Amino acid sequence: MLHLMKLAVGVRDLPHLRALQAERARTDPPLCHRTRHFPRRAAEILAGGSIYWVIGGAMLARQPVRDIIEDTRADGSPCTSLVLDPRLVPVLGRMMKPFQGWRYLAAEAAPPDLRGSAVADGVAALPPTLRRELQSLCLI
Repeated sequence: MLHLMKLAVGVRDLPHLRALQAERARTDPPLCHRTRHFPRRAAEILAGGSIYWVIGGAMLARQPVRDIIEDTRADGSPCTSLVLDPRLVPVLGRMMKPFQGWRYLAAEAAPPDLRGSAVADGVAALPPTLRRELQSLCLI
């Protein structure tokens, strides 16, 4: 299994990403993220992979990838659509430097889901900005 990671450009926080995606799923189903290039390792991603969203400099959530299809944009140009499960799963955040496009993320390098992790109860209760600040100081 293999994952992708992607910057959520212009997204303030996890509730903002949820709202943007809910609107997109309502107006243009199914929920997709369009990208220029088809992943060469698509089969590995489709074997249970997710896209991990980097929001405000921290990897904060993942979203299972249901399918990867050839598609076209509204202007007729070709693209690839990552068909996403609508549920966003919060993960134990990790600070990330900016990067362009998407990157592969090995399963063993992916952060654990908040639910079910040893520190989930306390970390999940923190406000996202405080959690991000504590992560930047390497305190959590």
